[in-house]
Amino acid sequence: MTEFIEKHKCCGCSACMQACPKGCIAMREDKEGFLYPEVDKNQCIDCGLCEKVCPVLLAKEKQKSFKVYAAKNTDEQIRIKSSSGGIFTLLAEKTIEEKGVVFGARFDDNWEVVHDYTETKEGIAFFRGSKYVQSKIGETYKQAKEFLKNGRKVLFTGTPCQIAGLKSYLRKEYGNLLAVEVICHGAPSPQIWREYLAETRGWQKITGIDFRDKSYGWKSYWTYIKGENTDIVKEKFFNNAYMIGFLKNLYLRPSCYNCPFKISKSEADVTLGDFWGIENVMPQFDDDKGCSVVILHSPQYQELISATTHIETDLNSAIKGNPCLKGSVTEPANRDLFWFHYKKMGIKNAIRCINSNNLLMRAYRWIFRKIKK
Repeated sequence: MTEFIEKHKCCGCSACMQACPKGCIAMREDKEGFLYPEVDKNQCIDCGLCEKVCPVLLAKEKQKSFKVYAAKNTDEQIRIKSSSGGIFTLLAEKTIEEKGVVFGARFDDNWEVVHDYTETKEGIAFFRGSKYVQSKIGETYKQAKEFLKNGRKVLFTGTPCQIAGLKSYLRKEYGNLLAVEVICHGAPSPQIWREYLAETRGWQKITGIDFRDKSYGWKSYWTYIKGENTDIVKEKFFNNAYMIGFLKNLYLRPSCYNCPFKISKSEADVTLGDFWGIENVMPQFDDDKGCSVVILHSPQYQELISATTHIETDLNSAIKGNPCLKGSVTEPANRDLFWFHYKKMGIKNAIRCINSNNLLMRAYRWIFRKIKK
């Protein structure tokens, strides 16, 4: 049974739920909106399979990254529509062309983030672009396994913990699987995202969301929430209340503050992300339209880079702009204060309270932390 796993170590990958032969594990939201396994003891047969597929419990050998590249999709339109260099779309289209299946995170009808799959090129667009919410994996590991067993190629994209969960769930290597992780700062609470949307949109119907629109450039991105007749939100990324809270690490999953799946213990075949700082590493390659860092964990994936415009570099150059490749973010001293105030005054006001440099507010935060201790 999974009950002995400490809550702050659980990454919410849902591998245990999907592996349970009796279906007696359900993923339930806690008070912060994160999913954790809940076991029905009356049905549990103590087979131990949930423990055997838990990526946190499985000790992994450190792996050495094989090759690191700065890369761009040669299709300029795709690159503009993508958060970084458009490499995901390139890999996804190749998979579909080979009669394969692509798994990734998309918005559902309520603008929550879920994992799903597509077998068409048209469906790839729903997975494109960054989504700063922890997605619900659902039963996509099960679905991926069925496709793999039937000989279909599968491209599965997710955060490092989701990829580790998939690999541990499968319990064997599949030559027709390409597991791609995205560089992850941390997984924000789905509950906070839901309530931010409710607080922001009011009566308006949402027709589109783009966390990082590149109309003003890759390094000057904006956050848009589009309504039927007007933009509900049109703000610079770093001015948006939800993104401020995310970057201050106020509502990340507790396990994110000590993530066991950083690059040295990655279970992925390929790691993708923005090549932040490219203007300092190789300025001749920066056109402010988006550039990806691509890390290949095995020489067998070398051909994937051949269809891109790319320059080989090293891991240290990638880590300079992406410190989350190497280490976890720090749990903020004001995390408890945010959750305390969010319940009373809403998300935006709670973030303003945390973010204020007013002397009175600074004193208040200090007193709150002392009392909490």
